[in-house]
Amino acid sequence: MTTKVFTKLLGLFVLLLVFYAVVMEIVIYRFAPQGLGNEALWSALIALAVALPVAAWVAGNISRRLDRVVSFARRIAEGDLSVRLGRAGDDSLSAMETALNQTAARLDESFAEIESQRQELAAMLDSMQEAVVAITPEGQVRWSNAVMQRIAGTQIRTGRPLVHSVRDPELLTCVRAALEQREVRSGRASSLASGRVFEINATPLPSGGALAVLHDVTRIEAAEKSRRDFIANVSHELRTPLTSIQGYVETLIDEPSPNTETAHEFLGIILKNATRMNRITEDLLALASVESPDYKLVRQPIRANAMVQDAIDSLGGLVMDSGIELESTGAPDSPVAVDPDAMNQVFGNLIENALKYGKGSKRIRVGARLVESETASEIEFTVQDFGPGISSEHLDRIFERFYRVDKGRSREAGGTGLGLAIVKHIVQAHGGRIWVESELGAGATFHFTLPVSKDAANH
Repeated sequence: MTTKVFTKLLGLFVLLLVFYAVVMEIVIYRFAPQGLGNEALWSALIALAVALPVAAWVAGNISRRLDRVVSFARRIAEGDLSVRLGRAGDDSLSAMETALNQTAARLDESFAEIESQRQELAAMLDSMQEAVVAITPEGQVRWSNAVMQRIAGTQIRTGRPLVHSVRDPELLTCVRAALEQREVRSGRASSLASGRVFEINATPLPSGGALAVLHDVTRIEAAEKSRRDFIANVSHELRTPLTSIQGYVETLIDEPSPNTETAHEFLGIILKNATRMNRITEDLLALASVESPDYKLVRQPIRANAMVQDAIDSLGGLVMDSGIELESTGAPDSPVAVDPDAMNQVFGNLIENALKYGKGSKRIRVGARLVESETASEIEFTVQDFGPGISSEHLDRIFERFYRVDKGRSREAGGTGLGLAIVKHIVQAHGGRIWVESELGAGATFHFTLPVSKDAANH
């Protein structure tokens, strides 16, 4: 392009010089003396010879500047907004170059601001707990945040059809309705990720396409199920003794003059069921207390060996009446910061549990040991019985509310199914862990840990 401009400018300049020479020749030859005409002709030829290089230089300079403008425009079109033109003077072409530089600078600032806002929006969407995916009008993935990428894995990629990236029918149905019918759709996705439930909200976008937001409601669903199960279990546990009490009371009322022995037997059954209801109520209140966010511990430093000995001394009489020996396996004198009343409840529930379900054995062992690690030191307490043991399928659920390994035997023993749940929450409130190890025919050992109190140790 610039070569053509250079050629045209040079040709135009030559034509102007030739036209000037011809005109001068005609004028001078017609009106001037002979000698003056020859001199004028030579003068014109010399002027032509001098003007041609000057014209070539001027045309070349203009051509080079235009060439830089064309290169500048091409780089701007390719997205390089940092390119600038250098000013070569104060002429009109320089003014145009200045205007182009200002335009490029403003475009650069605008695109930088847009990119900054885009990155900020992407960071905000990535920090959301919800999964977000944008879909084009053709059904392809336009963009997805980090949560969505973690859920869908490597399958979800920009430019790939959503139907090839996720297989959940409810999500695809909601997105299709937002794309085709241009209306907001809601639903629940349960097959997008194993064991997780998502609430879907698909919304059409004004510029076309759709936006789907997925909120993880797995914990809410689990909490709601736990609430329903809890109410059902409480109702069942209370209905059994209430039905029994009601039946025997109605029998006594309907009998005009029951004999003393029958009345005494019925009243004994009523008292037994009333006592069971009272224990259930007390355990429910205790569980509600330890599960509450307002549950407070009044901690004080106590030596581990003192805790074990205190548990044996306070519960030894109860165990001795059953013919089972309660013995210590030893404990370190390292201090732990605990709530004494809460720890009495922990040892009481664990030893009572071993007493109920460890029948047939002759002893229960209580002890503790120091466990050192690179990050922390803790005391591991154990309560061991030598009864029939617990099969492996029950070990992971034994600390759940109202969960019983043998429901019939538990009710006969007077258990409410809440003792181990209470123990778990108390131990966790102290910053510890609890678990059980057992084999059928070899008894069961309950373990729980408490962190060593460094402050108390220093004193």
